[in-house]
Amino acid sequence: MVTHRQEHTARWIQYFADRGHGDARPLAAGVEGAVYRLGDGIVGKVWSGRRPVGVELMRRVYEDIARAAESLPFATPEILGVEEREGVLVTYERELGGVPLRADSAVVAPGRELAGRETGALLTVLRGLAAVPGTEAMRRLVVQGDDRPLWEGHARFPDALAALVRRAVHRHGDLLAAHVPDLAGIARRTVDSLRALPEGGPVSVVHGDLVPPNIHVDDTGAPTAVLDFGFFTTTGDPAFEAAVTAAVWDMYGPYAEPHTVALTRLFAAEFGYAPDTLVLYQRAYALATYDLFASGSDGGDGHFRWCAGLLRRGALTPPR
Repeated sequence: MVTHRQEHTARWIQYFADRGHGDARPLAAGVEGAVYRLGDGIVGKVWSGRRPVGVELMRRVYEDIARAAESLPFATPEILGVEEREGVLVTYERELGGVPLRADSAVVAPGRELAGRETGALLTVLRGLAAVPGTEAMRRLVVQGDDRPLWEGHARFPDALAALVRRAVHRHGDLLAAHVPDLAGIARRTVDSLRALPEGGPVSVVHGDLVPPNIHVDDTGAPTAVLDFGFFTTTGDPAFEAAVTAAVWDMYGPYAEPHTVALTRLFAAEFGYAPDTLVLYQRAYALATYDLFASGSDGGDGHFRWCAGLLRRGALTPPR
């Protein structure tokens, strides 16, 4: 299980100050690490758990995404430099403009109604990312918690995802089974359904963690930047990105479940995705990530409880 997560500390502020960034100050912290504003349009990112050997590959993925920058209505990250301190990866990146669309639902609960400003921004981002072609570098990425490139040994995204689900359930399936009745059956049906998906269209970049803080907007609500690639970044079916976004946009608020249903329906209608495929991808995501933040053997962290709750909702059927 992933237990190491970076937080803002005076130690890292001093680290950047010692390197000539005397005005370093905390900017944001999330799944991938803690970010510090260094001035002159540069940020320093202290990564959580990513092996230093993977940074050059991530830099290449960023470059691949940047090639599509002229067609995107928002900016994406760019790695300018790389360091390592005591096994912890530190990158220097271009600071991206705008402000977070809103706080994460674990911090500030959204209201009952989904704001049109938010859904409009989501549609813009999903359309933009779906237009970024998948590349070989993206295929070589390892998603958080796994031990090999997602696409290794596979020619189709659904097959690669099915294999990931099997590996993830094997990691700590006994823990998950204590919270999800018939876990073995759910996992088996999910894997079989993924493998049965028909050949889709071209694959595109998958961000995999489009939660509100990772989308920055301007004063009008238009997206200016998408950041924090890396947690589940790969290349794959753009319907997977839409499905996961619908599920994680509001994970912890009092209206989380109806929000997921509403966004799933919206994305199915806007992009022509099959609703049952979106629901299938959401189950696969829960099975693949349930144990990534558990700090003990009881599955007490919020992400674990969210995944277990999603898996308990019933059979793999489309929302009605």
